[in-house]
Amino acid sequence: MNLQFLDLADNQISGSIPRSLGNITKVVKITLSENQITGSIPHEIGNLMNLEALGLYQNQISGSIPKTFGKLQSIQQLQIYDNKLSGSLPREFGELISLVTLELSNNSLSGPLPANVCSGGKLQYIDVSSNMFNGPIPSSLKTCTSLIRLRLESNQLTGDISQHFGVYPQLTKMRLTSNRLYGKISPNLGACTQLTVLHLAQNMITGSIPPILSRLSNLVELTLNSNHLSGEVPPEIGTLTNLYSLNLSSNQLSGSIPTQIGKLSNLAYLDISRNILSGLIPEELGACTKLQSLKINNNRFSGSLPGAIGNLADLQIMLDVSNNNLSGVLPQQLGKLEMLESLNLSRNQFGGSIPSSFASMVSLSTLDVSYNDLEGPVPTTRLLQNASASWFLPNKGLCGNFSGLPPCYSTPATAHKKGKILGFLLPIVLVMVFSIVAAIVVIIILTHKKRKPQGSASAEARDLFSVWNFDGRLSFDDIVRATEDFDDKSSLEQEDTAKSTRYNSKTGRWLL
Repeated sequence: MNLQFLDLADNQISGSIPRSLGNITKVVKITLSENQITGSIPHEIGNLMNLEALGLYQNQISGSIPKTFGKLQSIQQLQIYDNKLSGSLPREFGELISLVTLELSNNSLSGPLPANVCSGGKLQYIDVSSNMFNGPIPSSLKTCTSLIRLRLESNQLTGDISQHFGVYPQLTKMRLTSNRLYGKISPNLGACTQLTVLHLAQNMITGSIPPILSRLSNLVELTLNSNHLSGEVPPEIGTLTNLYSLNLSSNQLSGSIPTQIGKLSNLAYLDISRNILSGLIPEELGACTKLQSLKINNNRFSGSLPGAIGNLADLQIMLDVSNNNLSGVLPQQLGKLEMLESLNLSRNQFGGSIPSSFASMVSLSTLDVSYNDLEGPVPTTRLLQNASASWFLPNKGLCGNFSGLPPCYSTPATAHKKGKILGFLLPIVLVMVFSIVAAIVVIIILTHKKRKPQGSASAEARDLFSVWNFDGRLSFDDIVRATEDFDDKSSLEQEDTAKSTRYNSKTGRWLL
């Protein structure tokens, strides 16, 4: 059979790969990817000595990779990712001297990687991520200067990172995340000037962040999180102006945030959380106007939260400054973050009230201000209507229309202030009321005296005053004596008597 190209990709082919496929000895390319193929790879495929490309990816192929693959001396592209393969790679893989692309990711392959996987010196793309490979980094990779993309993440590979990698002038992406690599970051990486992605996270790397990484002017993603890195964040990091994502979290970094970080004008994701960083949060951070997520929580930052953070208009996913030593009042400028969905200010020492401008944060669905010294009302937005009280307690005296929070009109602070005011005004008001009532009663009695006999007037007055005797402190006898038994004197004298009548609250008597 003279068939050279067999492409059946992206169909609904099921069943297993026929063994007879090994009889098409002149075939150059076989593509059966993106189907529903099951079963194992027939070892007869090893007979295809002219085969240059084999694409079996995105199927449900199981079993192991046949040892006969070592005979595929012409193979350049071997793509079997996204399947259910298991077992170890045959040592014969090291004899694939024409290999340019090796993609085995997202399987269940185990054992060591072949030491001489780059023996032909042509390997450009290697992706064995998300498997269970263990053992050391293949020794041939150190001198594999042809590498363009290297993906070894999510395995159990071991070795000293400073010893197993060399200089790769064409390398654009290097992903080593989630392995068991140790040692210090090699200065050789600074010579890989084409790098756009450098992921070294979730290993056991020690030492400091080498300033030589500043030479990677094309770097877009730098993740060094979840290692044992120490020392300060080098100011030279500010030269990486193409950075889109920077993750230095969960290390032992100390010192302050370099002000040069404000030069990272393309930065969208910054995570420096869970370190022992200290000092002030620099105002320059407000110059990173493309930030979508900012996490600086779980450090030892002090001082106030700079209002310049409000300039981060693109901040959408998260702003987390929790678990620090920040203090002072919250800046009104935070209200300008209208796209922000999650804001965590908890476990600091913020005081004063929550700015009313927070009501403008219409996208806010999570607002955690717990464990601070805040007081006053919590601004409400539509997405916060079902907020948990745990986001606001404990604090000095927050109130609002949230379950678990006291309503603002009956907070302890407000009730205390009202009590003090009432305690001050009540005696004054009572004295004024008593005085006015007494004066009115006297005038009424004197007015009606002329029209009634003296005895009946005195009896009527006595009955009237019995209603207003104020527990004995206002005595009818006092009034009789003051008016000389309501004697009919000149009208001027009567007016003077009424004007000069005063009630003494201390003695409980009226003074004339």
